[in-house]
Amino acid sequence: MDPVRALAWAGLLALAAAAYLLAVRAVYRLRSPRPEVAWVPTPDGTRIAVHRRRPEVRRFLEPVLLCHGLAANHVNFDFDPPHSLAHAFAAAGFEVFTVDWRGAGASRARRWWARFLYDADDLIEQDAPALLAHALGQTGAPQAFWVGHSLGALVGYGVLGRAEGARIGGMCALGAPVFFRYTGWVARLSRLALWLAWPLAFRQRWLSIGLAPFLGRVTLPLTEVLLNPRAIAPPVLRKMYCNLVSSMGYRLLRQLADWNAHDAFRSRDGRIDYRARLGQVTTPVLVLGGSQDALATPRAVLAQAELLGSGDKTVMLFGRENGDTLDYGHGDLLFGEHAPVEVYPRILRWVSDRASRLPEPAPSPVSAAG
Repeated sequence: MDPVRALAWAGLLALAAAAYLLAVRAVYRLRSPRPEVAWVPTPDGTRIAVHRRRPEVRRFLEPVLLCHGLAANHVNFDFDPPHSLAHAFAAAGFEVFTVDWRGAGASRARRWWARFLYDADDLIEQDAPALLAHALGQTGAPQAFWVGHSLGALVGYGVLGRAEGARIGGMCALGAPVFFRYTGWVARLSRLALWLAWPLAFRQRWLSIGLAPFLGRVTLPLTEVLLNPRAIAPPVLRKMYCNLVSSMGYRLLRQLADWNAHDAFRSRDGRIDYRARLGQVTTPVLVLGGSQDALATPRAVLAQAELLGSGDKTVMLFGRENGDTLDYGHGDLLFGEHAPVEVYPRILRWVSDRASRLPEPAPSPVSAAG
């Protein structure tokens, strides 16, 4: 085949692939109304996207901050109902702010080529304080509740050890792997992700969209590391893969590899031991885990709670042994078929019990007829 014809065929294949991906995104797009979005500047010039969902009637003073995990974006918490903690909190009367960390979703780097040049320290020192300041400034509240999944919870733990931690009135940690003793396929998958991300990022987002229509019909290898595929309805799984997945930066994965290699939860230079700081935490904390979570195992979740110095700490493990419908994996705490009725209400109740309730608005006068 001559070069011109080969180039033409390559162009046609690229157009066909692009058309396929756009069609998949259109079919599996989120149907619920999207929240307001603001681009909040951080000290280093990055602008993180913060999505605000307002309650119909505000019943609580403190806002709720929803913070996604690795390889995800704000859709981790603001999905289509009923699998949306953002909708659930807003319906309960909370102001809700859901973040896109740098490198994920709609967040924007100061320079396009620096989008993935960050690690967990940047999220703790730059993005989290900016998110807190924005939410408290918008609502006039002195404190906020932090709800984080996986890496989002680890960032919250890091913030609790800083001055900004005083502005967090309570924290919910869902599937937070504070201990890193991975072996077998979990360790191999971590090394593979790091290798694929070199030198900048593992751009798996488009691959995820391309595979979305087949999920529920076939099970991808190593799926059980991230979720229990039997616990998530196939239509939800397809929409998740199409809207939720974000690329992973090499620097962040390199730091996570350090944590796994040394079973450490620490800063990039090793000077700050975030795990050791948990003993100094006095903030109320709710620790949640799944019975089948391979990343934040039940044993690690219980040990995590033991480390916390707070006098108000609660542990909840979800699985058949505790009377739940199914055994929950890492992502199932949010997207499991029964999560909206088994997991969400317990989170809402825990936060509501510790939040400052606002006075109920006075009923509008009704004029008598005739």
